[in-house]
Amino acid sequence: MPLNDPSQGRPLFSRFWACASGFWERKHARVSWPLTAGLVAIALAQIAVQYRLNYWNRDFFNALERRDAARLWEEAWLFAPLAGLSILLSVASVWGRMTTQRKWREWLTKHLLALWLRDGRYRGLKFVAGDHQNAEYRICVDARIATDAPVDMAIGLFTALTTAAVFTGVLWTIGGSLTISAGAHQVTIPGYLVLGVGLYAFVFTAAMMVIGRWLPAIIQSENQAEAELLAAASKIRESGEEAARAAEGSGSAQRSAVWLALRQVLERWRQMCWQLMGTTMVSQMDLLLAPVFAWILCAPKYLAGTMTLGELTQASAAFVTLQMAFNWLVDNFQRFSDWRAATNRVAALLLALDQVESGHEGSAPSTAGPLREEKQAESQA
Repeated sequence: MPLNDPSQGRPLFSRFWACASGFWERKHARVSWPLTAGLVAIALAQIAVQYRLNYWNRDFFNALERRDAARLWEEAWLFAPLAGLSILLSVASVWGRMTTQRKWREWLTKHLLALWLRDGRYRGLKFVAGDHQNAEYRICVDARIATDAPVDMAIGLFTALTTAAVFTGVLWTIGGSLTISAGAHQVTIPGYLVLGVGLYAFVFTAAMMVIGRWLPAIIQSENQAEAELLAAASKIRESGEEAARAAEGSGSAQRSAVWLALRQVLERWRQMCWQLMGTTMVSQMDLLLAPVFAWILCAPKYLAGTMTLGELTQASAAFVTLQMAFNWLVDNFQRFSDWRAATNRVAALLLALDQVESGHEGSAPSTAGPLREEKQAESQA
């Protein structure tokens, strides 16, 4: 299986971003920036509600431990508005994310189509060497993935970083320090719960990076194989039955191309299946073991009477929240791989169009020319 040269990742991303970032420039900025600011505000509000729910957890279980019925009812009534606000913010987040994705995809697709059609450049692509086959698939499918995934991932990463900053303080305060006796010596570990969640997240993130290191290249190869299968099937349909009967040899060659493309698709799918089996194993272990690991770390202080039931529950919830923030890459590894493959394919098409425009098929084009052309294409789109 041919894998992409990792050294090409940065130039490809630079070319993609030089094009895609135009959504936040000029006349489109009046739409893109308010949507971006709204998504950030919603994310901050969600973290604030999550922070308050974490303390609600502590108060509720402390009242339960004391068998304080009056306080339990107070906490029950307090939960209703917090839950309602959390649901409302989640719905608003879906609207904001999908609206941003739709607007960005609309802008990028129109932009790519304008560049592709301008001066008949689509005809010149066959004379350019490189990985840019099946431009239609890249414009329709890869452009969608390249704009859908980064919106979700960017908001998720911002939320993870902010959550980590907030809940590190919460967990450090709740857990305090842990003193361990080792013979005649005593060792005190400050903020031991924070250190525990950091170590836990590091182990699983490292495992995901090792096990899933080939996933982006496999996804990119699978997307290319799917595009080639679609193109081969389209050629048969376009040839027509009469043309196929008139040139039976040509029809047989086209059918052979379809079977070969199908075998390539199934082989890439098998490779991706093995990769996803490994990454799923890591992510599921991470999800299942996190609360158990938190309870084990909190158990010594709870049994010693220095931590209440409410604090144990609060610490466990904060531990899981912080672990999810630290393990953002584990949870988003497949999505990141999909996005990386899609952006590489869109960028490869952009670079090929640049070469058609410059007239130098074998050399890398300058940046100034393509950017000027993109501005003209944008005004036409």
